[in-house]
Amino acid sequence: MVIGITCYPSAGGSGIVATELGQQLAARGHQVHFVSYALPFRLDKFQANLMYHGVEMTAYPLFKYPPYTLTLAAKMAEVARDFKLDIMHVHYAIPHAICAWMAKQLLESNGDSNSTKIITTLHGTDITLVGADPSYYDITRFSINCSDGVTAVSKYLADETAQVFSLDKEIRVIHNFFDVNRFRPGATECQRSEFAPENEFLIAHVSNFRPVKRIIDVIDVFERINQELPSRLLLIGEGPDTILARRQVTRKGLTDRVIFLGNQSRVEAVIPCADLFLVPSEEESFGLAALEALACGVPVIGTSGTGLSEVVDDYQNGFLLPVGDTSAMARAAVSLLKDTERLNLFKKAAAERARARFSCDKIVSEYEQFYHEIHDA
Repeated sequence: MVIGITCYPSAGGSGIVATELGQQLAARGHQVHFVSYALPFRLDKFQANLMYHGVEMTAYPLFKYPPYTLTLAAKMAEVARDFKLDIMHVHYAIPHAICAWMAKQLLESNGDSNSTKIITTLHGTDITLVGADPSYYDITRFSINCSDGVTAVSKYLADETAQVFSLDKEIRVIHNFFDVNRFRPGATECQRSEFAPENEFLIAHVSNFRPVKRIIDVIDVFERINQELPSRLLLIGEGPDTILARRQVTRKGLTDRVIFLGNQSRVEAVIPCADLFLVPSEEESFGLAALEALACGVPVIGTSGTGLSEVVDDYQNGFLLPVGDTSAMARAAVSLLKDTERLNLFKKAAAERARARFSCDKIVSEYEQFYHEIHDA
């Protein structure tokens, strides 16, 4: 098939999943065209069957903000026409599904024969955005309904979307996935001693440091762990709360205990070094970072009542606790780290269950099947 993919190219879960999906599809012989304002995160090397089309932005004094969505829609229409796309797969309803719909209208108005189908994948912020700003409700609902097919990265998100928007439309649950060749125990390119000596535990966290990720809770949990057990904290990522995190680390006197690595395109080179992974987010529609940690054999401590419940098996390869309960999270962490035999069982279960349920081969095949269903409908 000939597939167009549009996503945010930044270091977030949706962009990473879209990029990995495109790479896997290209490896299977499909022709894949990325359309975005920048080269997507992790799309860092040449690959056959994979192309990138940049959206050029021009600033006019008339516009307070450049009209990116209109330029994107025009570029999507151009790529769909020139390469005869079978599928336009957009990640996020707003604005990408709307842009895909406008692209189709543009093609039809110009008399171009167009059989391109639109598939929208919901990642979470699509829905929480509406909760924060109800003015997006109608256009988000429209963007979902005008899509030929809709997927969500978890049942948790699919159910929430159907409820919030009173939808009768089917939302296919296709979970996020990981590359089994990259994310696996012992696959690290780094030496653990680069981050912590052998007699200390290494705790890790990866995110885009947005408020919803509760980076201050990460530091609070780590401080409590470090009071009980000698340990180091590895923070990977950048975002609006990075400055707050650095200030909190300094305020707590943990400067020599916390390592800021910034954004890393190859987290699989580092994560297998860790003993434990923290995801105390206020909201997680799925938790790709948690899945990648589990795949590397690293148990996860996250929040209950979120999409993490479909990723982490509570008391099997991690623990799920209430949002904000950093004391309980720290107690669970210390208890696990002190019990070497149990910790090793959790590590083994983490890798085995991740591979059994969320491998790229399994999930990408589900996307392929959905593409054919929608295209042939």
